[in-house]
Amino acid sequence: MTRFRDKVVLVTGSASGIGEAAARRFGREGAQLVLADRNAEGLARVAGDIEAAGVLTIVADLADREGCERVIAGTVERFGRLDVLVNNAGKDHLGKVDEGAIDDFSTVIETDLYGVFYMTRFAMPHLRRSRGCIVNVSSVSGLGGDWNHSFYCAAKGAVTNFTRALALDEARNGVRVNAVNPSLVYTPFTAGMQDQPELVAKFEERIPMGRGADPEDVAPVIAFLASADARFVTGVNLPVDGGLSASNGQPALS
Repeated sequence: MTRFRDKVVLVTGSASGIGEAAARRFGREGAQLVLADRNAEGLARVAGDIEAAGVLTIVADLADREGCERVIAGTVERFGRLDVLVNNAGKDHLGKVDEGAIDDFSTVIETDLYGVFYMTRFAMPHLRRSRGCIVNVSSVSGLGGDWNHSFYCAAKGAVTNFTRALALDEARNGVRVNAVNPSLVYTPFTAGMQDQPELVAKFEERIPMGRGADPEDVAPVIAFLASADARFVTGVNLPVDGGLSASNGQPALS
């Protein structure tokens, strides 16, 4: 498929995981890519072997206002336009509300919410011109509560409703805004969890399809929402969770 030929796609957090998989998918479909991450080594690795019509890498802290502004400016300077913004960069936090440093909350909010806001704010004039779209990477933790993840749930819950509100505001400007909401995804982001087989087994037991997602399970859904195939879809938070959110929480009987 070449759904993104002549399109400029910017993916944050693209040095690994979902962001890397999404960038590779867009590249295979003909996009010109901008890869943004604070991990310079990871960006170089991805850019070194990615298939795309053109690739620009920008090392930046995507929790930082100036960094986000520089990413958008660099994108437009290089390619002259922006068609798709994928807000994927994120940070997790495990613990109860009175555990750890108070600043941990700020760190999660700055990365997972402020970063999305900054990128969206600076990108929006360009997306209006191109009648482009945004795909936010939220989480099932943004659709419901999660044990020991109150900071993360606060940030992702905000991204979930920010997505809906932006979709309303921008629909008549020709800009669509959607989100994907994955559950467990096997990435470096969840490496600490994957080192605990009993914990992973508990997650997989709750997922009707019997496993967590690979990044390549999420990337095609991001690409669909960004494509003309989803031209009449906006304001959606789409679970990519193997059926997890279909359950009312009661245990399986067989």
